[in-house]
Amino acid sequence: MFRMPWTTARRTSAAAAAALTPFLLTVFAAAPAQAHGAPTDPVSRVFACSPDGASSGTPACRAAVAANGSPFTAWDNLRVANVNGRDRQTIPDGKLCSGGLPAYKGLDLARSDWPATRLSPGATLTMKYVSTIPHTGTFRMYLTEPGYDPSKPLKWSDLPEQPFAQVKDPALTGGAYRIRMTLPKDRTGRQVLYTIWQNSSTADTYYSCSDVVFPAAAGKGGGKASAAASPSRSKAAEKKPAQSPTPATPAVTPSPTPSVARSAGAAVPDSTPVAADADPASGPSAPMMAGGAAAVLVLTGGAALALRLRRR
Repeated sequence: MFRMPWTTARRTSAAAAAALTPFLLTVFAAAPAQAHGAPTDPVSRVFACSPDGASSGTPACRAAVAANGSPFTAWDNLRVANVNGRDRQTIPDGKLCSGGLPAYKGLDLARSDWPATRLSPGATLTMKYVSTIPHTGTFRMYLTEPGYDPSKPLKWSDLPEQPFAQVKDPALTGGAYRIRMTLPKDRTGRQVLYTIWQNSSTADTYYSCSDVVFPAAAGKGGGKASAAASPSRSKAAEKKPAQSPTPATPAVTPSPTPSVARSAGAAVPDSTPVAADADPASGPSAPMMAGGAAAVLVLTGGAALALRLRRR
């Protein structure tokens, strides 16, 4: 049997590899590089309800998976190609959280019990956006308008025209982009933080919904809070009479001004009589004048009687 010399076989293999290399490079270059990712803090719906998330057993996530027909295993692959910034023209109303993709349609359910992250209005937030491969691109963050109703499907009209924060080409460190932003100051209750990541090194745009909750505004919905605060103010007002002078001299007790009384939570009394009694320019009171007149009459009568007795 003929055997090819070792040196000849080596040259043949090298030549074959050299001939195949351009073809392999062409194949790899034709395959698009994927920039998989999604927010994990504040947690996005797709990650929270995925097998890797911590909320897959919640009622909202179970309903989303049931509507989806399959679990959100590919939670980092919610992307739409060739949008090129035409988000509002490409993604239909009511399908913003799924990006209009049937494989993620369960994320569009209108519910008020999605897993949510508590935030403070006006605070600085550092979003953690997990990604597997570094890519260039722009992140745009939107927050639903005041008065947003989570019981209705999310529409583009629920979001401002302009993002409240935008970051271009952040660094990927530790497997995540960390994006700092300042939250709007006028949001309360349940809202949606909507993130758009438009890649510039690929043709893909990623969409995600993160449910967030802000505290209620002071003085609103505060029936319980007001009721809890009122007793302490009432008790403080009840203690004031015990510290006032004795009832014999009520006229010299200064009454609280309307502003102080309002701040104490007490009703503002009519202070006109007190102010009149405390007026230093006023004359003696009526009882004092009556007593003086009686004394003069007694003295005059006594003197006249003594004079008549001496003449006798």
